[in-house]
Amino acid sequence: MVAERVTPSLEVGERETLTAFLEFQRATLARKCDGLTDSQLRECAVPPSRLSLLGIVRHMAEVERNWFRPVLGGEPMSGIFSADLDWEAAFAGAATASVTGSFAAWHAECDHARALVAAAPSLDVAGFRVSAWFSLRWVLVHMIEEYARHNGHADLIRERLDGSTGE
Repeated sequence: MVAERVTPSLEVGERETLTAFLEFQRATLARKCDGLTDSQLRECAVPPSRLSLLGIVRHMAEVERNWFRPVLGGEPMSGIFSADLDWEAAFAGAATASVTGSFAAWHAECDHARALVAAAPSLDVAGFRVSAWFSLRWVLVHMIEEYARHNGHADLIRERLDGSTGE
C-alpha cells in the first residue's frame, strides 16, 4: 500500500503548517520503502556504508523517540535498538533486523509523537533534552529537516534498487 501524502495547505497557521510538513516527510519515507522486499530494504547504499532504507526507518524511530518524548513528555532519552543510545546501532543492526518489527517501532513512535504534539497547548511549550531547552516549534522544524535529509538518501537508495524516482 502506497503511503498517502497530503500537500500542506497554503492557508493555515504555523502549527498546522509545521505538522503538515512533518507528516508529508514521514509519508515520503514510507513511500520510498513501499513495495520492496525485505532484502531490498536491508541492502546498503554503497559499501562500506551501512546506510539502508531499513536503517533509515530504524534511525527515524530513534529520532522520533528521543526528541518528542524528552521535550514534550519529560521522559529520559532511551534507545529502541541500543540500550546505550548508540545512534549507529539502527543502521548496523538493519542487516538482520525484523522488517515488520522495525516498521512497527517507527509507526509507534510517530503515533506517540503525534499524541504529544496534539496535547501541547502551543508551539512555545518547551522541554529539556540533554543539556538545553527546546520549544515544540524548534523540534518540529528539526524533525522536518531530519526527515528531509534522510529522504534524500532514501531517494538515491530507492533509485539504485529499482530505478524508481520522484518525491
